[in-house]
Amino acid sequence: MADRKSNATKATKTTNASHSSPASHSSQEGFIPPHGGYENLFSYQKSQIIYDATVKFCERFIDRKSRTTDQMVQAARSGNKNISEGSQVSGTSKEGELKLVGVARASLEELLGDYQDYLRQHRHPLWDKNSKESLYVRNLGRKPDLSYEDFRPFIETRPPEVVANIIICVIHQANYLLDQQLRRLEQDFLKEGGLRERMTRARLAARAQQPPWRPA
Repeated sequence: MADRKSNATKATKTTNASHSSPASHSSQEGFIPPHGGYENLFSYQKSQIIYDATVKFCERFIDRKSRTTDQMVQAARSGNKNISEGSQVSGTSKEGELKLVGVARASLEELLGDYQDYLRQHRHPLWDKNSKESLYVRNLGRKPDLSYEDFRPFIETRPPEVVANIIICVIHQANYLLDQQLRRLEQDFLKEGGLRERMTRARLAARAQQPPWRPA
């Protein structure tokens, strides 16, 4: 568990660094700060693996015409695309970035529940986080420049209970990174006056809901 936290912390530091590195962002100078660079975010890389793996899982093991397939694929896609969109809007709206990363985190949590439901409904075991299988996936997740190709031999050949557990492990890794990212974004948002902006909007919204004043 300590190794997992250490690795996740290192990944988070790299994630944070990629947000502030001009080399990975839009290089055009102006009043809009550097933004983008989401391809270098570990959270984005893992979410892309989750998306590709979920598409293949549904193709192999779930009826393509079922609502479950659509829901799982859409949740995986939302987790992936909202990270990239949040990174792109960060130059003009820190609150927008915070909201989109939050949506990505919620989507992956929904997807996690879908995989756990699949295992439970088909009476398959959920791997313990310290099992040799989970540790293998965790160690694989430390590989630099990780992509779906590193998981393809397992995702496309193993039985459904193994594939589902592998994807669950990767979702946990992605969620840990997103939690770290959200905490950092919240701190940046408040530091840049975001709380004051929120309070102003809240007062204006409350004022707009009040009935117009009329003389007695």
